[in-house]
Amino acid sequence: MGRNDRSSPSIFFLLPAEEAFLTTGLILMQLLNGVVLGMIYVLITLGLTIVFGMLNVINFAHGAVYALGAYFAFSVATLIGAWSGSFWIAVLVAPFMVALVGAVIEVVLLRRMYDVVHEYQILLTFGLLLVIQELIIVVWGPIGKSIPMPSQLVGVLDFGVFAFPLYRVFLIIFITLVCFGVWLLIEKTSYGAVIRAGVDNRDMVNCLGIDIYRVFTIVFAFGVGLAGLAGALILPMRGAQPLMGDSVLLISFVVVVIGGMGSFAGAILGGLIVGVVESMMILFWPQGTMICIFAAMALVILIKPKGLLGLR
Repeated sequence: MGRNDRSSPSIFFLLPAEEAFLTTGLILMQLLNGVVLGMIYVLITLGLTIVFGMLNVINFAHGAVYALGAYFAFSVATLIGAWSGSFWIAVLVAPFMVALVGAVIEVVLLRRMYDVVHEYQILLTFGLLLVIQELIIVVWGPIGKSIPMPSQLVGVLDFGVFAFPLYRVFLIIFITLVCFGVWLLIEKTSYGAVIRAGVDNRDMVNCLGIDIYRVFTIVFAFGVGLAGLAGALILPMRGAQPLMGDSVLLISFVVVVIGGMGSFAGAILGGLIVGVVESMMILFWPQGTMICIFAAMALVILIKPKGLLGLR
């Protein structure tokens, strides 16, 4: 990792162009960094897309549950101790803990909001964002937390013209498998069919004897659990901070707009586009990173108002 990694505006940091020689290896490495960053955005945005696409709820607390996943992973890893498998257990347990929190939120609060206008949903979830952030500060304190990189993934993979950290290679492979698993669950299973049917015709599903609200609870819990998984995965690289979800939430909505609201494939495509643009701009024009990201979003809106693969 580069200098000042934890305080940089992006998940990854590289010397600006005026401080580094732009070799082919350097550009390829940063391009691959963009893919890793994009995969993190994909994992976060998938949860946001699933919740909106299946439940028609705009969740402004999504960034906060991403942070919550990182803090839960920190607590689990700290509780287990220095054992080399603590990271893996934390990555498995933290998303389930976030999903449990999400299930409670859906049952207690969101269930009353399905049939109201989006403005009320936004107000409620934005309030949840603030509450979760304050609870994080109360429980874990305002100082950032971190855990060591898993020992099995310390080191680099030599590509000849550049070397790339093993942990980032793991992230690309692991998140790709997660995305494929989510797609199989939604598109190729009977439970996924029930979820899709519930979105299209809630009353019909209820008439079949299926508790659609129980299904929606599981869907919301699953969506925020994906964000929690992203937070747990980024913990060894970036650490956890109480407000870490704010910038990620903004980027997630940009990804949704670029990829298309409610589109599974759009979330993947949009996440990769934003990740690569952000990573390459850090190399060539770090001051204009966000300008380029929003310019890309504006261009997509002008060409395809529903997003590249938008459904609605």
